[in-house]
Amino acid sequence: MRVLLVEDERDMAAWLERALAQSGFLPEHAHDAAMAENLMAANDYDAIVMDLRLPDKHGLVLLREMRNRGDVTPVLILTAQGALQDRVRGLNLGADDFLTKPFALEELEARLAALVRRSRGRQAPHMRCGSLVYDSESRAFSLDGVLLHLTPREHAALAVLITRSGAPVEKNQLYSRVFDHDSDTSRDAIEVVLHRLRKKLAGSDVHIVTVRGLGYMLECAGQSA
Repeated sequence: MRVLLVEDERDMAAWLERALAQSGFLPEHAHDAAMAENLMAANDYDAIVMDLRLPDKHGLVLLREMRNRGDVTPVLILTAQGALQDRVRGLNLGADDFLTKPFALEELEARLAALVRRSRGRQAPHMRCGSLVYDSESRAFSLDGVLLHLTPREHAALAVLITRSGAPVEKNQLYSRVFDHDSDTSRDAIEVVLHRLRKKLAGSDVHIVTVRGLGYMLECAGQSA
């Protein structure tokens, strides 16, 4: 499930990106409305998690503009503003759900899954790189049609790589999506995760390659770094 997270609080966004990735979602982060608009123009998302207090535009203005141009992507408003009038205004402007901070991650994940199930005419996409397939509804990877058993860290890393298949991902960016932001684990620990993933992909047409100076890339047969 590909999710756009529109949140200007860096620590909150980093925690959510990492937690959602480890739960099998494919999150991308926009720190303001302008970046969110650019990402929405270039990509299709299954759901959007949106804060209201953005630095360049109020979240409800961004939501209204989305709906006015016909964008029906499910939107969950995530904010510290829990007043009834805020919830009512947001829902009337086209929000599909409303969750007040602080919240339980399990509830956010359940609400996102429910929003996508209820969204009419939208099928959960399968992302593919050669024989590797990611089913965003079940949040499962398969290789040559066989379920790929992964640890949460392996799953989070592979989810980032398949989202950007054919393009390198920086080491620090990959690390931040796999390990806790307050972790004292060395940055080189990401190489251990990738080593294990390479072993599980061995013998297939899919490889994780190191692109010197740029990071790591998921490469299918016929692609070159």
